[in-house]
Amino acid sequence: MRTYRIVLSGLGHVGRSFLSIMQSQASLLATRYGVVLRLVAAADSGGAAIDDSGLDPASILALKQRQQSVAALPLHGIPGMTPVDVVRSIEADILLEATPVNLKHGQPGLDTVRTALRRGMHTVLANKGPLALAYAELAALSDMGEVSEERGDPRDWPALRFSACVGGALPTIAIGRRDLAGARILRVEAVLNGTTQGILRAMEQGVSYADALAEMQQRGLAETDPSLDVEGWDAASKLTIVANAVLHRPTTLADVTVRGITGLTTDDLRAALERGERIVLLCLAERQEDDFHLSVQPTPLPLSHPLARMSADEMGVVYTTDIAGRQTATTLETDPTPTAAAMLRDILDIAAR
Repeated sequence: MRTYRIVLSGLGHVGRSFLSIMQSQASLLATRYGVVLRLVAAADSGGAAIDDSGLDPASILALKQRQQSVAALPLHGIPGMTPVDVVRSIEADILLEATPVNLKHGQPGLDTVRTALRRGMHTVLANKGPLALAYAELAALSDMGEVSEERGDPRDWPALRFSACVGGALPTIAIGRRDLAGARILRVEAVLNGTTQGILRAMEQGVSYADALAEMQQRGLAETDPSLDVEGWDAASKLTIVANAVLHRPTTLADVTVRGITGLTTDDLRAALERGERIVLLCLAERQEDDFHLSVQPTPLPLSHPLARMSADEMGVVYTTDIAGRQTATTLETDPTPTAAAMLRDILDIAAR
């Protein structure tokens, strides 16, 4: 039985969902994988709580239910302590980074991840901001860096995992890196933002844009700043990660052409259906000679296309390759739990190294 000491940074929808599945899956993790997770620290915007013998997830969830900071936890709470302070001050095996996405400077997640990797701490992200802004830097600090004789065995470096950043539980990164190994990827088409997918499908049914967005916020599926969803930047950050991690194309957000859904009307969506098409917010990476053109924009697809057949709660990816044909995967997600489950999947991948 192997025990992994966990630091959880961020106690929003995804962080709280992870605490719930830590409890619900504990027996399965022990019996099937020989893995025990011990939460030794948790941090939110109000401070942190630390206990090397293990914090009780249920107690933290109860605090958050009362809209209190984890810093209010009796005996173990430390008001004002930042995630970076936590990572610097304790011994832990894995950092889980789930703070709100910031695509301007990536903080506080970026510095927390940097600090963890430099200390040799494995890192699992649900926050895509640090990767969208500093993928090359973080990869170089981890086992995702370029293979070279100087770097030696990748297993000697701390692991960096982020499947939750690119479509929740959808195995977008695993398919591209592992399952299509040896093939050239010619085209990536994906719907990776569940909020806009839900809004567009609701608008097809006559629901107003404002009411559709409000529903996605109420369900905990929209970003803390919903403009990241509806203006296309959340999807663009995910495509940036795919370009770096799967296509091996050094990419920043500035390389992606981005247009969101705010200019669409119910008439636009219904007219597309009458033409036998469905409009989706499409992430597209298309090979052009030795490079890829990258874009995120509302795109009409034939109703026969795999991504046009998806429901309001589905996301999906289609990889077209030279020798492995076309690979399609979709995921049906109605709340943040599958994103938290993807973080657990990454922990088990680290445990299997």
